[in-house]
Formats: sequence, C-alpha cells, structure tokens
Amino acid sequence: MSSSPDTLTAPRPAAADRATVLVIDDTPENLELIFQLLRPRYRVLLANDGSTGLRMARQAAPPDLILLDVMMPGLDGYEVCGQLKADPATAAIPVIFITARSQIQDEEKGFSCGCVDYITKPISPPILQARVATQLALKSSSDQLRLYNKDLLAEVERRTHEVQMVQDVTIMAMASMAETRDNETGMHIRRTQHYVRTLAERLRRQSHFADRLDDILINILFKSAPLHDIGKVGIPDAILLKPGRLDVAEFEIMKTHTRLGLETIEAAEKLLDVPSSFLTVARQIAYGHHEKWDGSGYPEALAGEAIPLPARLMAVADVYDALISRRVYKEAFPHEQAVAMIQAGSGSHFDPTVVEAFNAEAETFRAIAQRFQDE
Repeated sequence: MSSSPDTLTAPRPAAADRATVLVIDDTPENLELIFQLLRPRYRVLLANDGSTGLRMARQAAPPDLILLDVMMPGLDGYEVCGQLKADPATAAIPVIFITARSQIQDEEKGFSCGCVDYITKPISPPILQARVATQLALKSSSDQLRLYNKDLLAEVERRTHEVQMVQDVTIMAMASMAETRDNETGMHIRRTQHYVRTLAERLRRQSHFADRLDDILINILFKSAPLHDIGKVGIPDAILLKPGRLDVAEFEIMKTHTRLGLETIEAAEKLLDVPSSFLTVARQIAYGHHEKWDGSGYPEALAGEAIPLPARLMAVADVYDALISRRVYKEAFPHEQAVAMIQAGSGSHFDPTVVEAFNAEAETFRAIAQRFQDE
C-alpha cells in the first residue's frame, strides 16, 4: 500500500451516503486484505493500533462500523471495545471482532465487552462481506429509528407544552371570571399562587414534608391555586359587590362559595372520568381554604391535619393577601402588620408549621406583593 496504515482511505465514492468502516489491526497484511475486500462498497479507514483507532473513532464524523483485532500490542481489542462502549460518543458504533482466537471463552469475552459479531481468522471474504453488510444494515435501521424517536419525542414535547399552555390559560380565565365579579383583582390570583408555591418550597426542606412536596405536587399547587375562589361565580352580586361589611345572613350566603367551588370542580372530575391530581388539589383548596386549625372555620369545621395541606397553605396565602390589599370596607395593612397578624393566628387560625414557613419567607411574600401590585 502506498499510504500509511493509519491514514489510508478508499477514494471518495460517488454516493455520498456510503457507510464508513474503521479497521483496527496491527498486521499490515490483514489491513491490506480487508481494505481490498471492502473498498468497492464502503469508505474504509485503517488504524494499526488501539490508541489510533480510538482517536479515529472519536472524530466529529465517527465510523458506522468498526472491525477490531483482539491481539494487539498496547491496548488489546477487548480494552479498545470496552472504552468505545463506555464513551457515549462511540457506544452506538457496532464492533465486530476479527481474531485468530477461536475458543468459546474468547467469543464469550468479546460479546461481554459489547461486540455484535465475532469472525475468526483466516478471513473468509464472503463471510466478512456478508456480516459487515448485515451489521451496517442493522445500524442504518437503528439510526433511522433513533432519529424517528427523537423527532417523535420533540413533537410529543411540543404538543404537551401546547396542552399545558392551554390548560394554564383556561385555568386563569376561569379564575379571572370569578375575580372580575368580586372587588378583588387578577393580581390577587397571581400573588396567591406565588405565595402558595413559596410556602410549599420552604416546607419541602423539612423532613416531615420532603416526601410529600415534590416538584410535581408543587407545580400542581401553583397551577390550581387560582381556582380557590371559583365558587364566587355563584354568589349574588348584591352580596359579592356590597360596598361594606356583610351582615350575618349575607355572610352565610358568602360562605357557600366554598361548596359551589367544590361542586364545580367535582363536575369537571366527572366529565374527565379519570383521576386527576390537579383537580383533586384544586378541590381541596377551593373547599377547605377557609377552615381553621382550631376547628372554628367553615364549611366543615375541620381541625388540625384533617384539613388538607393544600388548603392550609392557601389559608395563609389568602389571608395575607387580603390584609395587605385595599377593600371597600378597609384600607390595606402594612406588610409588617400583616405579618404580625398571621403570626398571631398561629395555632388558632393557621397551621403553626405553615406559619413558621411564612415567617421564614416573609420578605419573599413582600417581594411577590410588590411584583404583582394592583393596577
């Protein structure tokens, strides 16, 4: 051969899609033989030692198949194959061992290293050509399937993102429908969902909540929080928009918004006809966020941990936001006074553990309130 073994290649074929075969063998005669057998159909690269072969396999355009001798000075074929399979950049390249070692244990060791075939010397041209063609066909099919799966995954992710965006917009539209009939604003929705997520993330740092508050549940809490007052769509305007405090009878009617919210979300669950963790959390928040830790709340007078955790988080978030917001019947309280009032309600109105989380994140609450100020 006129070219050195580690750089010899067949002339560039007319067909640009010809497969590339890398041959790694320390014997020049074997390299010459394999080169002559394969060059009519493939682009052939030759390396005369394991280190050179590894370097060539790791090029920007890796080979489609590697023919690898076992017995070589320096790195032997088993070591080269092991390194190829350990490297994500070359792990998918099929390797065929070509060797004079023909014992069963030699073949077993080769396959355990990750080879796809094992050819013994002396080389039979028809066998070599047939097995190279077979493995390249399998590699081509595998590559096409991998590209198809990659495209399919990208399309699934795109559509999933689209569905999530539609879900988020729908949730906000439903929640805003309730808020536009109230004296509160759309920013109340934004603030409370960020408050709830802040509390959940703080609680997750405690061992008692670490297993319960994972990323999935915290995301569900964030998305379902805007539906906490969805039941207000069923409250008469005369009560919902009254420019002053409600009397006892009116307040009893106002309290029914929790049940109306429950019934609205339960109706959605029946339509869905399969369990939904999102709707479950939304239902717990809508129905239970006016319950109190000491059992004096409504609608069920639940106490302590009988109140679902999502509702206990929303209770703190909702009351804090009501305190710092102006209403027709009151002026907004300063942040410091609102914090003190939440603290005073620990153990009576609010879960003490949630209040501890609130205390630790009080400045975060202030920042959220400033970020999403009412217009």
